[in-house]
Amino acid sequence: MMYRFVALALLLVSLVGCDQASKHYAVTHWKNQPPQSYFGDVFRIHYAENPGAFLSLAAGLPREARFWLLTVMNALVLAGVGWFLLFRRDLDRMAFAALGLILAGGIGNLIDRVRLDGIVIDFLNLGIGGVRTGIFNVADIAITAGFLLLIPKMFASESIDTPQQPAAQSS
Repeated sequence: MMYRFVALALLLVSLVGCDQASKHYAVTHWKNQPPQSYFGDVFRIHYAENPGAFLSLAAGLPREARFWLLTVMNALVLAGVGWFLLFRRDLDRMAFAALGLILAGGIGNLIDRVRLDGIVIDFLNLGIGGVRTGIFNVADIAITAGFLLLIPKMFASESIDTPQQPAAQSS
């Protein structure tokens, strides 16, 4: 239990700290500035304030609905993930890391929503030509990495996850 708490605390402090520091930098240096392009326009710094979720989903909902969905419900889900990480004994390291990344990213964006009246700061964009990602942030990278780590678990056969029963011994 103590190992899980320390590992989770280190992950949360480092990732949430990095996310919030990068967003602070974005606000102080890139807000109200034109997008900046690097590496042949593969990488852009493009400051944006996102009232919605991933790719601005739910941005068009009324403010109160966004609050309940993206702040309150998100906080409850994140609390559940945190509890699950600390108290489920059967989690392997990969699942623990994946869910920890999702939790850290979720907390980073939730801090923005609470602090900035429902807005999340985004500022990174990748692409080639007209094929581009949405604008995202460090928290979104953590969430995406966590989900990518979970994909093999989702497609693993159940027999791999089920502990083997010891063979019956004859007397």
